[in-house]
Amino acid sequence: MAVDYTVIVVYLVGMLAMGWWGMRRAKSKSEFLVAGRRLGPAMYSGTMAAIVLGGASTIGGVGLGYQYGLSGAWMVFTIGLGLLALSVFFSARIARLKVYTVSEMLDLRYGGRAGVISGVVMWAYTLMLAVTSTIAYATIFDVLFDMNRTLAIVLGGSIVVAYSTLGGMWSITLTDMVQFVVKTVGVLLLLLPIAVVKAGGFSEMKAKLPTEYFDPLGIGGETIFTYVLIYTFGMLIGQDIWQRVFTARSDTTAKWGGTVAGTYCLVYALAGAVIGTAAKVLYPKLPSADTAFATIVKDELPVGVRGLVLAAALAAVMSTSSGALIACATVANNDIWSRLRGATTSKNGDDHDEVKGNRAFILIMGVAVICTAIALNNVVEALTVAYNLLVGGLLVPILGGLLWKRGTAPGALASVAVGGLAVIGLMATYGILANEPVYYGLLSSLAAYVVVSLATKPTEAAVLAAWRERLAGRGAEPLSEPVPAHQ
Repeated sequence: MAVDYTVIVVYLVGMLAMGWWGMRRAKSKSEFLVAGRRLGPAMYSGTMAAIVLGGASTIGGVGLGYQYGLSGAWMVFTIGLGLLALSVFFSARIARLKVYTVSEMLDLRYGGRAGVISGVVMWAYTLMLAVTSTIAYATIFDVLFDMNRTLAIVLGGSIVVAYSTLGGMWSITLTDMVQFVVKTVGVLLLLLPIAVVKAGGFSEMKAKLPTEYFDPLGIGGETIFTYVLIYTFGMLIGQDIWQRVFTARSDTTAKWGGTVAGTYCLVYALAGAVIGTAAKVLYPKLPSADTAFATIVKDELPVGVRGLVLAAALAAVMSTSSGALIACATVANNDIWSRLRGATTSKNGDDHDEVKGNRAFILIMGVAVICTAIALNNVVEALTVAYNLLVGGLLVPILGGLLWKRGTAPGALASVAVGGLAVIGLMATYGILANEPVYYGLLSSLAAYVVVSLATKPTEAAVLAAWRERLAGRGAEPLSEPVPAHQ
């Protein structure tokens, strides 16, 4: 294993070195939080694909392939569909807004009164997303070094917190680009063909497995529908995804670069399912489907290649973890803390102070994520809570603001409150993993938005005019404070 260990250590040291390099570039708030809004198509596509394809997409995607066959691709497939929909229909407008957070977009659209409550919901989502990614370090380091769970979480989490704190989005962008390359080589170009060959090829796989393993809908229509609601719609509104859209050099880059990344996700989804199906042939009686990835890597790959593929899994986890961490810190600082203390942004300060403040929040949130990850055991439940809150509470007011000009601030606030409370109540009633919370939570959020918006005064003409100017790319970059509503 010495060669494999060397590969992993070199990779981890490289991540820290890029964090140090990124620190030298991140001299302003824009550079630190959104990489100066100047990523070109190639780097934008690679980093966007890296953040959406995390540990759940890699280890979990192979596990679903082991359990359900080719239809196990649907979870990651719906993530790709969501990214495609975001890129084709919304990303150009989002990029032109020149904001830092989803809540700032809501403030612009509704007149400055929807940001705080939406910020709290978005903060909870990004925190739990970062936690679930951090927990996954335990699985990978256990395979690598037979390491204690807590120590593995602290080690992996500390590396991500270190390079994210040092250079912000520049460090994360550079590391994500490396992680994208490592994932592509490790999973698509090495593990996929080796797994199929070791399993005897597709003809042998079909001969040894039940026919439902090759049914595209074998996982079940209701499960697929739930994946669409949670992951496809989640991709449309997550702060971690939007913050990457904000890094694009132009709206054209955001649209076409995101389309390439979404298409890559579809390929990655199918690859994971095929690897899992091959693992089912090789190891038909594994105690848990989630161990399929680690087992096939550990037992079937040659020395060196094994280290690279495990580095690919580590890359997948780190990219999502770092993206969720900077999103969580950005929301905590810009949407919650700054508003609670009545800050008026750096027009009374300087860019250096802005960077210091955001860097401190990444460090604080990073420590909170590591501690929470140590305390929690169930990754699926934590991730489900995060996405249920996101979709049930924020999908309607965000898409409503982009698509329906009659939507109002009271309607948006009612939608967030009713949808969020409904999701929490229904999870307590039906269970966290039930489908009903997101179904009925989303419906109640929509009903509250439409009814309250129609029952209240339309949004001020001046607010809508400023909103249209920003959508057209003609407005100035906003301050962190909300736009006041006309009384």
